[in-house]
Amino acid sequence: MTSTVELPIWLFVLILLFAIVTAASHLLFPSVRWFFRRRMERVVAKVNDRLERPIEPFKLAQRHDMIQRLIYQPDVTKAVAEHAAQEGIPDAVAFEEAKRYAREIVPSFSATMYFGVAIRIARFLSRAFYRVRLTHVDEAALKDIPQDSTVVFVMNHKSNMDYVLVTYLAAQRSALSYAVGEWGRVWPLSRLIRGMGAYFIRRRSRSDLYRKVLAAYVRLATEAGVTQAIFPEGRLSLDGAPQDPKLGLLKYITDSYEPEGRDVVFVPVAINYDRVLEDRILLEAKARGGKGFRARISVIVGFFFKQLLFRLRGKVHRFGNATVRFGQPVSLRGFAHAVEGDVAKPLGVELMRRINAVVPILPVPLLANVLEGAEEPMTRAQISETFEGLLAGLPENRAQFMRAAPQEVLESALQTLLGRRVLQESDGTFFVDPKQSDIVGFYANSIRHLLK
Repeated sequence: MTSTVELPIWLFVLILLFAIVTAASHLLFPSVRWFFRRRMERVVAKVNDRLERPIEPFKLAQRHDMIQRLIYQPDVTKAVAEHAAQEGIPDAVAFEEAKRYAREIVPSFSATMYFGVAIRIARFLSRAFYRVRLTHVDEAALKDIPQDSTVVFVMNHKSNMDYVLVTYLAAQRSALSYAVGEWGRVWPLSRLIRGMGAYFIRRRSRSDLYRKVLAAYVRLATEAGVTQAIFPEGRLSLDGAPQDPKLGLLKYITDSYEPEGRDVVFVPVAINYDRVLEDRILLEAKARGGKGFRARISVIVGFFFKQLLFRLRGKVHRFGNATVRFGQPVSLRGFAHAVEGDVAKPLGVELMRRINAVVPILPVPLLANVLEGAEEPMTRAQISETFEGLLAGLPENRAQFMRAAPQEVLESALQTLLGRRVLQESDGTFFVDPKQSDIVGFYANSIRHLLK
């Protein structure tokens, strides 16, 4: 027992490493996990004190536990068996495929990431790029939504800035869970997005098994009361105009709805911009028949560095207004009671109607409608007269900030389009560059339906 044993150095080092790992896994790691878990609980408790709708326990569950719970849902296990039979593969292989889908979908929400990092980034970017305005908030209607209801914000999709803007403006209400497309799966962006509670979806997946797994996750989140944010249009508007609703996520919610269970309240949210950052990219995609977006990473990085340089030099370079308006909420319980048959399609139409009815009217879109109707170059006085005429024809509760100083906002809109070389000035008259007419149409389309 006391005799000396000689070991090679490499073997001694290997044994020592195994001992350290074993000790850490049994002693250190549990303590570290307990420390961070306690810290997270304190952060969540502090955040919930100021939120209108506290963070749901569902979002705080361990990601591994949520994946296990998802793949063992009865409808998912049935879909696994059907997929294995259709493809002629073993059940174990089909099960692993479902598990891979679940790992791809399930987020890893972090209250510290969301409220400590994401909200600050969203606030910085929103204020750096735009003059942010929140208008027409019916606080009474929002506060009357029962606390035991699931709230789903439904929004028109104008820009990828929509995620940032609404996250910032809804920071005092709740932590939103977004459905994010394939663009968000790029590392390291995917880690940030998953930490914010967003879940990834494959918009063009034809796999029945994948759709079953996704539908099961949406059902679990909705039943648990997770506050969500979805885009019924499904994709960015390529021409700036409102689009017809897609029924994917909306149908998952309505199909799993139980009248005697938790109500789902949809809150319409309309967004509009004086400048959509990716407007030219969207128009190029439209010219190709909507087949993909060609945005070089070098252009995107260069754009952000240019804006950062402006700020470092003290030259705040904003792109006009970014405005959000809330519409009248829709209770799924009340809507389903009044509709016979499938609820998803009529609900999608009604939600888009309510969103489109409250789209913010901003200076550049209104000016675009003035310029689009001009058959020849216009003087500043002619533009001003037509602009104020359109403004006067709007309902009294619309575009109040523009009514207060119409000449100021008109001048701002003119300078925006002149700076982008969309508008040309010659001998005291203004005309649209023929090569840029599609840009004018893009912004005019966003509110054209409100001016008819």
